[in-house]
Amino acid sequence: MPDQKADPAESDLRMAQDLLFFAYRDFTNAADIALDELGLGRAHHRALHFVGRNPGITVTDLLGILRITKQSLARVLGDLLERGYVAQSPGHTDRRRRLLSLTQTGAALEYRLFERQKALLGPAHCEAGADAVDGFRRVLRAIMDDSARTYVDSHHGKGDR
Repeated sequence: MPDQKADPAESDLRMAQDLLFFAYRDFTNAADIALDELGLGRAHHRALHFVGRNPGITVTDLLGILRITKQSLARVLGDLLERGYVAQSPGHTDRRRRLLSLTQTGAALEYRLFERQKALLGPAHCEAGADAVDGFRRVLRAIMDDSARTYVDSHHGKGDR
């Protein structure tokens, strides 16, 4: 007989929604404090994160990951370039393409923000245990769209857990 999974109860889904909202609030707040001191916001953080994880990423590819308007990205990148956190260089084959990477200062800031969030993630992973972390990842992957899953798989491998 095939394994049939029952649809979760609405109350369980509401609990999951609450947990995601509160976890997101506290997870982002860990970095928000440091960002606010510098006059930066969450969009700056996301750009720093993905440029740092993908040195040489094109503006077009970053737009695809962040899913923000060109105007918003131009403002965010302008700030990060002006402050010396991000550098851009022309493409290797197409000089019109702009390749983005973190400067030393940008890498230090990105790592500082990561450290603040790691302080929440590390103990949470330890408390939950490997099986729960695996289940957590499965839930998050199921929420993401195909392009996000493809990105994660290409950067962490399908089997990496």
